[in-house]
Amino acid sequence: MKIGLCQYDMKWEDKTANKDKIERLLEDCKRASEIDWLIFSEMTLSGFTMNTAVSELDDSDRAFFAGLAAENNINISYGGVEKGYNNLITLDRRGNRINTYSKIHLYAFGGEDKYYKPAAKQEVFGLEGLRVMPAVCFDLRFPYLFWNKALDVDLYVVIAAWPMRRAEQWQTLLRARAVENQAYCIGVDRVGLEGKVEYSGNSVCYDPLGKTVLDCGTAEGIFVSEVPLERELVTKTRGRFPFLGERKTFPWQ
Repeated sequence: MKIGLCQYDMKWEDKTANKDKIERLLEDCKRASEIDWLIFSEMTLSGFTMNTAVSELDDSDRAFFAGLAAENNINISYGGVEKGYNNLITLDRRGNRINTYSKIHLYAFGGEDKYYKPAAKQEVFGLEGLRVMPAVCFDLRFPYLFWNKALDVDLYVVIAAWPMRRAEQWQTLLRARAVENQAYCIGVDRVGLEGKVEYSGNSVCYDPLGKTVLDCGTAEGIFVSEVPLERELVTKTRGRFPFLGERKTFPWQ
């Protein structure tokens, strides 16, 4: 499965303008026909806003992504708020929803917990032969979420609004989640300014050994992996280095 990661400079709280830009970016992507799964960053159409009236998805927003998936024959994952939950939503190639994950760890340091509801359920779903666990932004800082599902997961996907000043932490944590769980780990962030906060993108995919599959750097655009992501690599890695079986149950007695 080849992935496409979209990191773009959103117009603050302007869904119409952002939909137009997404369409242009896809049209301008010369390798768009190669993409099996296109992934966007957190709160894809609104930016990371605490304005719930804007961040909440409506039927036209959902229809936009469903149409994008069906018209381009690609699976799509995007972010948006539904019923007060900060979600990562995944659609199949026909535009049908196949999974919704609601963010468990809200970013209290930025006030997110005052405007949105924390969820309490992890998700794992199948996509093109891979078992996928979704997460959103601040979830990345809590490794037990990833450890908890490791044996049932081939790939982690994290969508985020992660500031440039902590970009090194972003990349370090994504690679750590890949290496410690011997699974692919994808992170998708935005670029540009959001008020006084700057975002550098640095969307990336690491393989089960922590090697870079795709690094989008800091430019705006849709970037496509050169090699496909394959479950066989996860199985081979875990078979050669069977470290997951050596994990201990806490607390130790």
